[in-house]
Amino acid sequence: MTDTTTGNDPHRTDVRDYLRHGLATLAYRGGKALRDAPKDFGSFRVGEASRTPSQILAHVCDLLDWWLSLVRGRQAWHNSTPGLWNDDVKRFHDTLRVLDAELAERDSSAYEWTRVFQGPIADALTHVGQLAMLRRLAGGAVRGENYFQADIAVGRVGADQSAPRREFD
Repeated sequence: MTDTTTGNDPHRTDVRDYLRHGLATLAYRGGKALRDAPKDFGSFRVGEASRTPSQILAHVCDLLDWWLSLVRGRQAWHNSTPGLWNDDVKRFHDTLRVLDAELAERDSSAYEWTRVFQGPIADALTHVGQLAMLRRLAGGAVRGENYFQADIAVGRVGADQSAPRREFD
């Protein structure tokens, strides 16, 4: 698969820019769901068979590691054990930074970017939504937002994100 090129058309983008924007979106939405979580949120459980937020976050980090392995051309999966909440939040952002740098540097023809999107990207976004829902159930709701208006920028994947532009009550 070959990259598309931007040329002079501002509406066309390189696949890497698209994937990096997806990563920045994950950082923004994920950061919002993780930031200022209630005490003991990581161990919150809605039912005996449900995953805790810590288990979900560890899985999201595993998805990011998998994505990184796909970009590097050697698919590898690892199930990690959840750590301390703050350590796993740091792992989330650290892995986003490494992945963003790899996406910026590597030729996207080295991996099937459509499969990367339908696999780890879509799965990670789904789990971030689960974390946001669990925040509400745990008594620490994350305010809804018009994400179309959010200031999400390629390369901004750390814990420091822009302030929401239009949140809902």
